[in-house]
Amino acid sequence: MRLLIFDPFHGAAGDMITGALLDCGADRQAVTRAMAAVAAEPLVTTVTRAGIRATRVDTKATPAHRTLEEVMERLDLAVPHMPAPALAMARRVFGRLHAAEEEVHGAHVHFHEVGADDAIADIVGACTALHALAVDGVKVLPITLGYGTATGSHGVFPIPAPATAAILKGTSLVAMPGDHAGELCTPTGAALLAEFSTLDPGAIGGYTIQATGYGAGSRDPRYAPNVLRAMLVGTTGTGDDSKQDTVDLLETNVDDVSGEVIAHALARFMEAGARDASAVPVIMKKGRPGFLIRVLSLPETSANLAEIMAFELGSLGIRCIPAVHRFIADRTVEEIPVEINGETRQMPVKLGRMHGRIYLVKAEFDPARIWARELGLPVRDVVRAIEAAGWDLQHKSPPGSGDL
Repeated sequence: MRLLIFDPFHGAAGDMITGALLDCGADRQAVTRAMAAVAAEPLVTTVTRAGIRATRVDTKATPAHRTLEEVMERLDLAVPHMPAPALAMARRVFGRLHAAEEEVHGAHVHFHEVGADDAIADIVGACTALHALAVDGVKVLPITLGYGTATGSHGVFPIPAPATAAILKGTSLVAMPGDHAGELCTPTGAALLAEFSTLDPGAIGGYTIQATGYGAGSRDPRYAPNVLRAMLVGTTGTGDDSKQDTVDLLETNVDDVSGEVIAHALARFMEAGARDASAVPVIMKKGRPGFLIRVLSLPETSANLAEIMAFELGSLGIRCIPAVHRFIADRTVEEIPVEINGETRQMPVKLGRMHGRIYLVKAEFDPARIWARELGLPVRDVVRAIEAAGWDLQHKSPPGSGDL
């Protein structure tokens, strides 16, 4: 398995995470293109922090206060420029930030620092970079938070910032104050690491280090390197590309909800981190037609998703079947050249592998839908052309290579 390990020994911020992932080998062009779609084109440079060479990402963005809806509308600008799974992840990160701010400040209209262009660009860049690395899992080592006080838009606050503490609460991430005063982990950094983390804090066994990356913060103190480290590692496999995953199965029956509401609810579940969501027609008691709503969730997100299910569907009870084991094939998302009506474009496809061979080529729907609208063609024709191009490239690959 190919894993990513974050080591935030000097804290974490959005720009540091993006820089570390770029330094690990994430596609710089894809990341900067996505960030430029929501803000200015970022400046990526190599700097030194206490003797360690690191990648510094400067978004060149300006401050702004925005509502969550305005942030989501700004993320829509990135739809043609970043893979759909990365964009969905960015939306979930802002969902975490919004929930934390409401917990701390109560219901309010505007984000503050995290509604600015630089935070939006950092989150878009980090999610795009993680997606580009196509890892099988992410482990986050203990996060150094700092101590003392700092000043923000609401005045002086204790460290960790209340929003940072609210984000980390309820996750399996381990935190510690560290030896240095000041805010070392920002709410944006905490939300990204909480969203990225898929592995328990315990040991992952032996591994080989394939790449290391350091993302630099803006400050350059003398006492310690202001960097976040990321490591790409490989673990020993069994020779079978199928992997076991543990999820919770959430279920509820509804018979008084319209199809439009169900469709909206399924989209909300996926944005909130569900691994899958579906609606199955069923006959309920007294012969009433209804739907069985099913959501697959990681154990750490089950409580939040159950609340969203109850809220969106008006249900009074959500069944939870814990620790359902599923076997999943190795999958990646790659961009391939596709030509339609004389126009060639790089389009993302999802590849499923088993025993080293590709058995599934599936077009990512949102980019296909956007291109179909531009071409004035039915989306099914564009999807068919993308997948045909993927299979053509697979057949041109050397036998047994398993790569497009």
